[in-house]
Amino acid sequence: MSDQTRLEQFMGGFVAELGALLHAPLVITGDQLGLYKAMAGAGPLTPAALAGRTNTTERYVKEWLDAHAAAGWVDYDPAERTYTLPDALVPALADDESPVFVPGAYKVAASVTKVQAALARVFRSGEGFPWPRHNPDLFEGTERFFRPGYLANLVPAWLPALDGVVEKLERGAKVADIGCGHGSSTVILGQTYPNSTVVGFDNHAGSIETARKRAADAGVADRVTFEVAGAADFPGTGYDLVTVFDALHDMGDPVGAASHVHGSLAPDGTWMVVEPNAGDRPEDNHNPVGRIFYSASTFICCPHSRSEPVGLALGAQAGEARLRDVFTQGGFTRIRRAAETPFNVVLEARP
Repeated sequence: MSDQTRLEQFMGGFVAELGALLHAPLVITGDQLGLYKAMAGAGPLTPAALAGRTNTTERYVKEWLDAHAAAGWVDYDPAERTYTLPDALVPALADDESPVFVPGAYKVAASVTKVQAALARVFRSGEGFPWPRHNPDLFEGTERFFRPGYLANLVPAWLPALDGVVEKLERGAKVADIGCGHGSSTVILGQTYPNSTVVGFDNHAGSIETARKRAADAGVADRVTFEVAGAADFPGTGYDLVTVFDALHDMGDPVGAASHVHGSLAPDGTWMVVEPNAGDRPEDNHNPVGRIFYSASTFICCPHSRSEPVGLALGAQAGEARLRDVFTQGGFTRIRRAAETPFNVVLEARP
């Protein structure tokens, strides 16, 4: 390929990517103001009709709609001058419990731009950038991005793939959910298995406060509780199940966490770790999904890890071999891949 051809291809991609970048605030706004939900199943709408449904201003709504029509996200009828959200896209844009819901991911991406200057400074200093220093949009976006996947997979697929765990949960198990954030996974466990007790641990006090509200709102606060604690020092022993969802690679000392989990488990206990699904070599992850994970890892995962003791900075694309090495150093001898999705791998580790 000639240099000119490669440049032309790059510029063609640049137009698409710049459009996507500028579209991101529109997605967040549409989600925040209920524009997508108002269009879902409503059929053709004029800008005035959509503005009336959402208590917004027609002129801004029309521009928002035309941007979406240009992106192919809504259908435009030039004869009637109406706009329609296709039924096929309703799960992605208007149903926040759908496994393909996307606005949460856009909020995560936008949150990083709000602290980009500070993050650029750590490139030179080598320092870390802890989770609490991020814009709060990151915390909300992370919850809304990951929760639909947990709803779709945790109970139907991931837990049944573990050896004997569902039976324990149904009888009544002692569970710890490490790095629980706003508690989406923790609450799902409590809702599904009322005979079990679940404790969510996170070292971010603000997230624990929100998680407690989530448990109360879901009516499971009697069996789902939350405490501020880290992965290497959370209290309790005799856990039948310890879970870590999309958080092991963020930890400063994942080996120390693995060792602590090992010591906290009951003799026949299970450690379930959900991580991004990645190959073991960088080139295995040089694809569109890997690009997303590497980008997030650069400004979120690695900087947080480096803000903690050890600061191993595994990164979001560590790969299964590297994760297995962490488990082995922590004392686990039985490790297997229990399940996977295009985005996640579920590893089962036992003492």
